[in-house]
Amino acid sequence: MECILLKGRQLVGPFFMNFFELGYLGLFVVCFLSATILPLTSEGVLIAMLLAGYDPVIALMVASFGNILGGSTNYWLGRVGNPIWLEKLGIPKEKIYSFESRFKQYGYWMALLSWVPLIGDPLVVVLGFFRAKWWYVLALMSLGKIIRYLLLVLPWL
Repeated sequence: MECILLKGRQLVGPFFMNFFELGYLGLFVVCFLSATILPLTSEGVLIAMLLAGYDPVIALMVASFGNILGGSTNYWLGRVGNPIWLEKLGIPKEKIYSFESRFKQYGYWMALLSWVPLIGDPLVVVLGFFRAKWWYVLALMSLGKIIRYLLLVLPWL
C-alpha cells in the first residue's frame, strides 16, 4: 500500500485525508461524505475540533450544513433511481415491496431518522426513490441532523 506524506506526517492509504488539519473545510467535507454510504465518523471530527478550541457555533453550522447537503445528495440519487436497477442489483422484489409498504406507512417522517448510523442514509435514498415530497424530507432531515450535532456541541456552548 502506498503511503502519502503530508506536512511531514506519514499517512497510510492513498485515499486518506486528515480532515482535522483542513479546519472548517475539512469538517464540512467529512460531514458531507459521512452522509453518504462512506463509513466516516463526522462526530469524531467535530468533537476533536471542539476539543482543539474551534468555535462551537460555527462548527455546529458547518457540520449541519455539510451533513444536510450530503443527505440531500442521497435523496436526489434515489429520486433518479429506477426499480429495474434494483432488480438488476439482485434486490428481491419482496424487499422492494417491503420498503414501499414502510414508505406508505411512515412517509416522509422517516427523514427524522436520517441521522441514525447505518440506516439513515439508505432511508433518505428510499424517500427519494419513492418520490417523497422534497421540502418535507429536507425539513425533517435537517431537524434530525441539527439536533444530533447540537447535542454533541452543547457542552461547549
